[in-house]
Amino acid sequence: MLRQLLAGASLRATSRRTLLHHSHLKTPPTFLRHAQPPRRRITNQAGGPFEALRPPSPISLGAPRPARSFDRIQKYTRRILILSGLLATTYLLDRQIYASGIARSVRTFSLGLLVALDYKLNFRSEPLPLIGAEGGIDSLHKRNAERLFNLLRDNGGLYLKIGQAIAMQSAVLPPEFAKMFSRMFDDAPQDAWEEVEKVIREDFGGKGVEEVFGISWSGQEGKGVMERTARASASVAQVHWARLADGKEVAVKIQKPEIAKQVGWDLWAFKTVTKVYSWWFDLPLYSLVPFITERLMLETDFENEARNSERMRDLVNSEPGLRGRVYVPPVYPELSSKRVLTTEWIEGVRLWDKGALTGPWIGGYGKGSAGVHGAQLSLPNMDDIRRELRENPNSQSLKPERTEWKGRRGKGGLGLSTGDVMTTMVDLFSAQIFKWGVVHCDPHPGNIFIRRLPNGYPELVLIDHGLYVYMSEKFRREYSEFWKSLMTFDNKRIGEITAEWGIKAADLFASATLLRPYEGGSGEFKNQMLTQLDAKMTSSQRHYEMQKKMKQGIRDILADEEKWPKELIFIGRNMRIVQGNNQYLGSPVNRVKMMGEWASRSLFEDPNRSWRERTGHMYRHMLFKGVLFLSDVAFYFFRVRQLLGIGGGMEDEVEARMRSVAKEFGVELQHDVFEG
Repeated sequence: MLRQLLAGASLRATSRRTLLHHSHLKTPPTFLRHAQPPRRRITNQAGGPFEALRPPSPISLGAPRPARSFDRIQKYTRRILILSGLLATTYLLDRQIYASGIARSVRTFSLGLLVALDYKLNFRSEPLPLIGAEGGIDSLHKRNAERLFNLLRDNGGLYLKIGQAIAMQSAVLPPEFAKMFSRMFDDAPQDAWEEVEKVIREDFGGKGVEEVFGISWSGQEGKGVMERTARASASVAQVHWARLADGKEVAVKIQKPEIAKQVGWDLWAFKTVTKVYSWWFDLPLYSLVPFITERLMLETDFENEARNSERMRDLVNSEPGLRGRVYVPPVYPELSSKRVLTTEWIEGVRLWDKGALTGPWIGGYGKGSAGVHGAQLSLPNMDDIRRELRENPNSQSLKPERTEWKGRRGKGGLGLSTGDVMTTMVDLFSAQIFKWGVVHCDPHPGNIFIRRLPNGYPELVLIDHGLYVYMSEKFRREYSEFWKSLMTFDNKRIGEITAEWGIKAADLFASATLLRPYEGGSGEFKNQMLTQLDAKMTSSQRHYEMQKKMKQGIRDILADEEKWPKELIFIGRNMRIVQGNNQYLGSPVNRVKMMGEWASRSLFEDPNRSWRERTGHMYRHMLFKGVLFLSDVAFYFFRVRQLLGIGGGMEDEVEARMRSVAKEFGVELQHDVFEG
């Protein structure tokens, strides 16, 4: 068996060697030729004989083609990368140098364009079949009020000031705008202490807070103390409590660091948007912008605010009828700068806290509330304060809470009459407008404290003196005569003064000044508006036509932009806020009558007039007081009805009348500016 296997292997090896031996021959051996099948001829695709392992010649490949390139893609990719780099660099520089001022301006322009387009397309009697046009004009107002509110809130800073200004002009705004912007009076977010501390170092030549104010963060004996957490925060600044080494308690108002970087961009954006809107909607508004921006710019200068405060303090103390009833906290100039303002700390009740104003007084007979007439506040326990400061450097409870007058149950109050409070307020701002010509233009409830005097009457404390208007002697006299003429229906004199101011629609301007319908005019504007309407018009068409005519009324009021007194913008704001305060407290005083009396009295008390002029005005003032008696009759009539629960006070009735007349013009008034 083994032999057979070895023989087979030998035979196979011999056959393999034979094949290899004959492989170089052109013809195979005989035994292979007869063993293989007949061979087929193989050709290539061109029809020639097949030639294995032969590369093609360069000529047969043809001309070379260039490599494929992607120039367009590379070009746009390069541009996108460069643009992205520029945008990222701009964003970072804007954030660091201008506190995002450029980004805020871009948001303002884009949203302003969106709102303008929305009104241009959809403010019409018959809405176009466009997306967002459903719901009519009311829906149009609502969505754009929401857009603008979000913009102003997100931008913050001076944009909040603009929002507050819009809120106070609610008499000519749709109710959707008024309700939305009333929330602008809420406290703004405060900056971290590390950020505002930099402002103090920059304004005081690198000195730290401890060196400037003489305080100690570790509670060192003989040093003052200060709270790092702000007690109040507004759009431009925030206020911190401090007790100096000499025992004085002060309010340190520190400007937010981003304001100085943003103010230029913010005001430029405001100017640009107003310019575009003035052109687009054909309204003569841009001429007012330089004056408004100048006032807003001054609000960021605390040295200017200190001067205004001291000027008002001197005027109040020189007026016998207001001295002792009104208090302006003194400024400490050695602790103040362009962005830091240090004044006396005020303990009092905000005007909006009606319950605390009128609640029963349990502080003791013949005693007043803390700090009246600038009296030193009760001394706190400094050992407890220093211990708290050492244990918790960021404590918010260093300042003693002086609430003894509220009683154990916390239900006590100042025991004041709202009538006395509003009498003091109307007297103060009437004196500013008609007698001094120096007007505080931001008297909203957050800027007014009320304290109780030992005699049981209120003391009004006025703070935040950044926004002021200084009237010229000529304009102050004209405005006093204009107001007096409104009360006596002297249409001839009203026409002369409004013509002097470049105003055509005297009746409309008179109503805007009184904040109630002016009944003594010719009614030309009202008749012109009502007689040109077609009785067959739908409600939407009537509303649209009225809005167009009111737009013309605005043009008539601002007919001569060169003559128009720009001070009227902020004086009207002052009066509107005072009216809102009176209405909020239940209309306890006859505001219009009191202001008319101040206007008349200022004409004969003016020391710059000759004795002959003053005598004539004094005689006319006595006659004028007789005319005002009729106004008192109307006031007390409404007051009695209010006390009996039959109706509202005089301000409420005046507003109801104003709403009724405005409704005829297609305007819905909204005066609840302090709601919420």
